[in-house]
Amino acid sequence: MSAEETTCRVCGQNDGTVLWSNGTPHYVICDCCGTESGIGDDNLSQARELRGFWVANGAPWDVPRNRPEDWNLLDQMKNLPPEWR
Repeated sequence: MSAEETTCRVCGQNDGTVLWSNGTPHYVICDCCGTESGIGDDNLSQARELRGFWVANGAPWDVPRNRPEDWNLLDQMKNLPPEWR
């Protein structure tokens, strides 16, 4: 794992915001899925559970105004690091 993580472990959104540094969360809320780094995304099973809940509810954006016009859920999920899939 890299020293800094900028990709949400739940939805794969990467806007450049540092979410984790050296294994320590920054407690930043993802604009896309609404997950706060360090709250429920600190292990694989929890991240998968949150992801499943978010997708099952239609993958709504937590901050809709920040959703790109050409946003595609499947393309974004490709950003998930292999260890968080």
